[in-house]
Amino acid sequence: MSEKEDVSADLAQSIWQFFASLRLTLIVLLSLAVTSVIGTLIPQNESPAAYFRTYGEFFYRLFDVLDLFDMYHSWWFQVLLLLLTVNVLICSVDRLSVIWRIIFVKQPNFSVDRFRQRKNRRQMMVEKAPEDIRKSIVRVAGRGFGRTKVEENDQGFLMFAERWRWSRLGVYIVHLSVILLLVGGLIGSIFGFEGYVNIPEGESVDAIRLRNSADTVALPFSIRCDDFSISFYASGQPKEYRSRLTLLQDGKEVLQQDILVNHPLRYGGINIFQSSYGEMGRPAPQLRKEPIRTAVLTFTSRQSGMVYEQRLDVGEAVDIPEGGGTFLLEAYEPSAEFMGQPIGEALKGRLTHPDGEPTEVLMPLRFANFDKMRKGRFIIAVADVEPKAEAAPEPEKRFYTGLQITKDPGVWVVYTGFVLIILGCFVTFFMSHQQICVEVTAVEGGSRVAVAGTANRNRFSMDTRIERLADHLEKSLGGDNP
Repeated sequence: MSEKEDVSADLAQSIWQFFASLRLTLIVLLSLAVTSVIGTLIPQNESPAAYFRTYGEFFYRLFDVLDLFDMYHSWWFQVLLLLLTVNVLICSVDRLSVIWRIIFVKQPNFSVDRFRQRKNRRQMMVEKAPEDIRKSIVRVAGRGFGRTKVEENDQGFLMFAERWRWSRLGVYIVHLSVILLLVGGLIGSIFGFEGYVNIPEGESVDAIRLRNSADTVALPFSIRCDDFSISFYASGQPKEYRSRLTLLQDGKEVLQQDILVNHPLRYGGINIFQSSYGEMGRPAPQLRKEPIRTAVLTFTSRQSGMVYEQRLDVGEAVDIPEGGGTFLLEAYEPSAEFMGQPIGEALKGRLTHPDGEPTEVLMPLRFANFDKMRKGRFIIAVADVEPKAEAAPEPEKRFYTGLQITKDPGVWVVYTGFVLIILGCFVTFFMSHQQICVEVTAVEGGSRVAVAGTANRNRFSMDTRIERLADHLEKSLGGDNP
C-alpha cells in the first residue's frame, strides 16, 4: 500500500472514530439541552416589533443574526440534529458487527463449562438411567424455547436450549427509532411550513403567508370559502364557528368539507385548521353631508367631579365654571389626525387658562374620553352635534375565516420512529437472550441431573426460571434434591 493510501485510510479512520465517539454524543446532547433552555427563555416566532421593544436594537440584531427567534428552523439547529443522527448511526454500526455474529450464527456453540460455574445451578438425583429420562427432559426443559440441541457423551448426555437470541437487537431498534425521529424532525424543519391566511366568504386563495414572516408560499391547490357560520352561548361567547371549504385543482373541485376547531381538513400532505374568524369592514354607519356648526360639549371637573354642559356654535367662546378659564370652539375637521394617525371627524378648540396660557384641545367624535390624555383640570368631550349625520342603511354582515395551514412531510417518519421506540424498549427491557443447559450424568443407582441457565439481561428472572424448571423436572422425573 502506498503512502498516499495510508494517509487516506488514516483520515477515514479518524473521521469514523470522531463520529463514533461517546464524547461527541454528550457534546451534541448538551448543546441541544442548552438550545431548549434558550428556546424557553426567548419566545419563539414573535413579531419583530415585540422583540425590538423587549431586547433593544443591539440584542435584537445579535439574536436575529444567530436565528434565536426561530431556533428550531435555524441552520445550526439542523446541523446539531444531523450530527446527532450521524453519531447514533455510526455508533450503532460500529458496535453491531459483534452482536451480528452472535445472532446470525448457523450452528451456535454451547460450552458446558459456562453453565457449570453458574450460581443458579441446581442438581438432583434420579433413580433412572440417562436414556430412560432423555425424552422427558427434552420435553419439559425445551418447553418455550425455540432451539434445542442434545449432545451425547460417555457419561450421559447434555441438552442445550435457547430463545430470543435476536432480542440483543433491541437496543439497535431503539437507536433506529431515534434516527427516524431525528430524520423526521429534519425533514419537517427543512421542507415543512406553517402559515396563515384569511379568506372572505365567496373568495379563494392559492398562497399563504408564513408565520411571522413577509414570505409567502404557493399552495398546490386553491382554497375557496363557500360559507362561514358562527353560534354563540347565552353569555355572548363564541360557541362554534364552522367554515365550508372547497379545494380546487386546475379549476376543478377536488374536495369539499366543513372544518371546525380541532376538526381540520387534510389533503395532499397539507393540514388546514380553523384558527380564527372576523367580520369584514363595513362602510361608515353615518354619512354627513354638511359640516358641523353647533355642538353640545361637556366639561368634567377632575377636582369636584361635576359635569357641566354647554351648547356652542363654531367660533363661539364660553367661560368654564370653577374658574377653569375660557374655551373657544374653533373649527370642525371631517378627517382629523393625531400624531400622524387618522382619527376621523373631530372638533378643535382653544382653552385659555386663568393665567392666560392657551392650550389646543382635540375632540374626536369617535372617542369620547380622548381629552383625558391631556390631564388638565377639565376633561372636554363632545356630547352631541348639529346637523346630525344621516343614518346609512345597515350593511349585511360578511365574515372571513382565518385558517392555519401546515405541512410536515416528516410526520410519518416521526410516527414510525415512535412505534419503533416502543417496540425497542419492550424488547430491551422485557426480553433477553436466554440459554439453559441440562447435564445428565450416569451414576451408581441412577442419574445426576444438573440444570443451569444464562441471560444477557435480567439475570434475576433467569434464576427464578431455573428454580421453576428444576422443580418441574424433579416432579416429572421423581428425583431427589441432594
